[in-house]
Amino acid sequence: MSTITPLPPREDVVYPESDGKPIADNTLQFEWITTIKGGLDALFRDDPNVFVAGDLLWYPVQGNPKVRAAPDAMVVFGRPKGYRGSYIQHREGGIPPQVVFEVQSPGNTVEELFLKWKFYQRHGVEEYYLYDPEGGALFGWQRKGGELRPISDMEGWVSPRLKVRFALAGGDLHLTGPDGLPFASYVDLARQRDSERDRAEHACALAEQERARAEQERARAEQERARAEQERARAERLAARLAELGLDPEQL
Repeated sequence: MSTITPLPPREDVVYPESDGKPIADNTLQFEWITTIKGGLDALFRDDPNVFVAGDLLWYPVQGNPKVRAAPDAMVVFGRPKGYRGSYIQHREGGIPPQVVFEVQSPGNTVEELFLKWKFYQRHGVEEYYLYDPEGGALFGWQRKGGELRPISDMEGWVSPRLKVRFALAGGDLHLTGPDGLPFASYVDLARQRDSERDRAEHACALAEQERARAEQERARAEQERARAEQERARAERLAARLAELGLDPEQL
């Protein structure tokens, strides 16, 4: 008797890929979002099982697309890189983002910020970081005993998951990877690239100058060798002439 294996239930739920909201409310917020997300991308570029996203809708509850959030940046360990229109958790092995970042805008109310914390608390985030670029404030929470608890001092804090060091200087956020390299904006990276190019061009110019000097020294040494050879030949010719005349050069 044959056994019929039932097909998995069909899922007709639609999980929208956009909530119609802008990524950022102003240029400062957008710059920080791209800097953080880009730095995380660079940090985990060689690990195929770390997924990094920015402003991507995350659906933590199967069958309920109304429960969702779009962190400014999020990191998921244990999921492959690749294109996604949204992060649908039950299709990702049930793994929630372990680390999320939010960059506060002037329009964020206390109630909105509390609701975000409550969402991340409920749905398994391990580390949550909130940066206010206009106020120059940084906050962090780490999951302990099943609850996101405040990190008392963010200055010099090192993320257990990311191994990234946090610091504030003049209100500006400084993130440094475990390789000692700081997160940088696209403009900063362009300046670093230009500076490295200028240094390389300067080093090439110095090397060319050294090569030219070495060539000059070689030419001078060759000239000296040629003159010495000419002097030796003249001395030999003179000695031969004197010998023809019956004269001994040693007695002159």
